[in-house]
Amino acid sequence: MQPALLVLAAGMGSRYGGLKQIDPVGPSGETVLDYAVFDAQRAGFGRVVFVIRKDFEAVFREQVGAKYAGRIAVDYVFQSPAALPEGCVAPAGREKPWGTGHAVWCARDAVREPFAVINADDFYGADSFAQLGKFLTGPAAMARGFDPMSGHRTPRSLAAHFAMVGFTLSNTLSEHGAVSRGQCATNGEGDLESIVERVGIQPAEVGPGRTYSGKETVSMNCWGFTPALFAGLDRQLHEFFVARGADLKAEFYLPAAVSEMIARREATVKVLPTSSAWFGVTYREDKPRVIAAIAELVRAGKYPAKLFP
Repeated sequence: MQPALLVLAAGMGSRYGGLKQIDPVGPSGETVLDYAVFDAQRAGFGRVVFVIRKDFEAVFREQVGAKYAGRIAVDYVFQSPAALPEGCVAPAGREKPWGTGHAVWCARDAVREPFAVINADDFYGADSFAQLGKFLTGPAAMARGFDPMSGHRTPRSLAAHFAMVGFTLSNTLSEHGAVSRGQCATNGEGDLESIVERVGIQPAEVGPGRTYSGKETVSMNCWGFTPALFAGLDRQLHEFFVARGADLKAEFYLPAAVSEMIARREATVKVLPTSSAWFGVTYREDKPRVIAAIAELVRAGKYPAKLFP
């Protein structure tokens, strides 16, 4: 079974100032998202599912989804504040959706195969998708229910097995402002133990003898899951809503939800290290750097000058 690519594209990018998912950065007008779809397809992914908002569905279908017609299957899922588990009701005045964990939960009826999750406005590199494709089509992603060492079913063997691409902090910074990164801790087997959100990281704080060495492994929301994730998200979303549903600004974040599944022994997460540089358009001033980086990859033969001729 070919894995699917679930793309979180409901955000408008308030700091950037526009729908940055469709802003061209490639030599032939390609977007960051185009490169993700291209890399996923050549890594063996068979379908793309976009999580978007209903209010910009028409422009997204026309300017994004249409270009993939005949190349890869495309589906859409809609995220809204009112999309909640049974028994939960959005409070009056809630205008924004409930965060990245909620965005993935909204795809529970549309995704039945192993799948990757990415942000629409991040450039992850071909290696990230190659590693996720290999993991999601391999035995580790589906190994559940039996421990070959003991011959018995155990809490660990019953856990779902997920993956996360781990980036090096120094490869994920912006020259134009502070960033927030999820710093990852792993065990001796390379499994994720925890993610701690570090906010306001400035480039001047990263380097030998500074606050951050730059070698830290960080999460950039590049995940590999099986549909077993949705049951965990559903349970936690209920709990979140009971505890914080009245907070008009509260968000249900995917990394926190995954960390909680690890703590509850519901899942293990293999960290897949990559040396690839992450390129993002967190700020509008980041765009020239992204354009230059992609142009260099094209010159090096990593990508064709025109992705979709």
